[in-house]
Amino acid sequence: MTHARAACVPHRQWIPPLIWALPLLAALAFVALSRPALANGETTISHGISVFGDLKYGPDFPHFDYVNPDAPKGGTMRFVGTLASTTFDSINPFILKGEPAQGTGLMYDTLLVGAADEPDGAYGLIATSLEYPEDRQWVIFDMDPAATFSDGEPIEASDVVFSYNILLEKGRPVYKIIFQDFESVEALDAHRVKFTFKDGVSTRELIQQAGSLSILPEHYYENVDFAESTLTPPVVSGAYEITDTKPGRSIKYCRRDGYWAADHPVNVGANNFDCYVYEYFADRIASFEAFKSGNYLLHEEFFSKNWATAYDFPALDKGWVIKTELIDNRPSGAQGFWFNLRREKFQDIRVRQAIGMMFNFEWSNQALFYGIYKRTDSFWENSEMQAEDIVDGAELALLEEFRDQLPDTVFTEPAFTPQVNQPSRTDRRALRAAARLLEEAGWTLQDGVRKNAAGKTLTLEIMDDSTAMERVINPYVENLKRLGIEASLDFVDPAQYQQRTKDLDYDMVPGRFSMPQNPGLELRQLFSSASADQPDTVNIAGIADPAVDALIEKVISADSREKLVLTVKALDRVLRDRHIWVPQWYSGTHKVAYWDIFGMPDEKPPYSRGDAYWWFDQEKYDALKAAGAPLP
Repeated sequence: MTHARAACVPHRQWIPPLIWALPLLAALAFVALSRPALANGETTISHGISVFGDLKYGPDFPHFDYVNPDAPKGGTMRFVGTLASTTFDSINPFILKGEPAQGTGLMYDTLLVGAADEPDGAYGLIATSLEYPEDRQWVIFDMDPAATFSDGEPIEASDVVFSYNILLEKGRPVYKIIFQDFESVEALDAHRVKFTFKDGVSTRELIQQAGSLSILPEHYYENVDFAESTLTPPVVSGAYEITDTKPGRSIKYCRRDGYWAADHPVNVGANNFDCYVYEYFADRIASFEAFKSGNYLLHEEFFSKNWATAYDFPALDKGWVIKTELIDNRPSGAQGFWFNLRREKFQDIRVRQAIGMMFNFEWSNQALFYGIYKRTDSFWENSEMQAEDIVDGAELALLEEFRDQLPDTVFTEPAFTPQVNQPSRTDRRALRAAARLLEEAGWTLQDGVRKNAAGKTLTLEIMDDSTAMERVINPYVENLKRLGIEASLDFVDPAQYQQRTKDLDYDMVPGRFSMPQNPGLELRQLFSSASADQPDTVNIAGIADPAVDALIEKVISADSREKLVLTVKALDRVLRDRHIWVPQWYSGTHKVAYWDIFGMPDEKPPYSRGDAYWWFDQEKYDALKAAGAPLP
């Protein structure tokens, strides 16, 4: 699951929908089977696959190391989702229509799933084993004959083929990018399905990409229009199904009876709650009050002021609620204000630079955030993939290929880092420097307003659908106005926000990407020319740059971890030099509070918040209820 863990306030997040799989919260199951490679060495047959190197877990492991194999089952986990959504009107996450509910990944199983302590491995779930040649040009998945949908019908190879075809034909436009390297998907028999990839493409990740396909029931959609949004619970392949929907209020998923993979080894210690309830509130202030009153049980805090000052309520003082920070070992996320480069006024990089200078992080951190954040400068902040200093060595050699396509600054200056401002609301040095850039770009000050030679005013509208960022954005807007830009903060309702972002109709929006530890295919969705003008794209900046496209392909084709890190650094350096965003802040931890009614494993997995492996502790619950805790 992806979380807005670094924000001081909740940010809308754009999640590259890599088949919309939810591998760590969805059912994790596979048959512990691994046959040796064929004698002629032409193919490998295994229980899993790794992007680089060996798998951590062998074919016969009893459970993942980070779970409690004896965790009891029961209880309900109630929480507020973390995607900054305030409502939903659909439970179909695969299509363009509607605002999908959170948690829908709980309903869908996949052929392969990842582990929360391994960055680049995948193991069988519906697939009992997979067979592939050394060049990974194709893969055959052997599927578990015991796998069934929620209506008892078997999950078969034809359902895999159907899922691929229906997503390509009727799913979100981004699926055309996701599947662009796929040549064909065919059912070899009832329980064997083959994916073949196109000649000449990098196949490093394509088997995992194929394995992350959410499996949909062909027989169900014979009588249901897949292209329409709906609130009718569908037939599903995963461990949970919808039992209650209250649009704008909550959605409830409960473990389905007879789930075929309940006792599989990688399911041990997972799926411990009978039900998950995602609560919806108009804003985070209301949700926090509900949490304090015991209306839901786990709260991740995104308001730095709350974290510093608001945790003094009775339940915390009595020890009923635990407040803690959970270390997150993943990249801290690309969070910022994103330009819409499709707008002509943002084509001049000097305009974007000037606008970026007017965001005073140092003042915000001191005055608003209680000094608990650090400035983001990299798209892979807080990771080994972050570009540093002036380019040299192997990274320089890599970028030399694109020297004629890149500005000199890529080679002559350190990787871009925002200036450090004085912690006064307006840093006058930054104001003067930004003014010079706008003058050079032809935006002169006329009666206090920036206009170009044609007399057109330089305007900037920051669009958001929540008032949570108001205290951050309003001072930024005032600084922009001092520069002569006609800036404003435009609040719109969630439905209008959704439609305008789908239609690419905005100047600037705040948001955050959770970047993966093994960047690859998703980069085409985030930063490539192919995704720049797609409706509902996650390339929200609209960057379309041949050098960036080429570097993305080099990342995708990297054949070692070392090459991957090197190439991502080069991509990070080039993206930062393009000034496609105004970077914000990060912390590198999950700031969470929870009612003390849970058991949890001794160690948190390094690449997950970890609550997917907690369990309901009846004794703790009874003790709090007896003490007067207002729990449901």
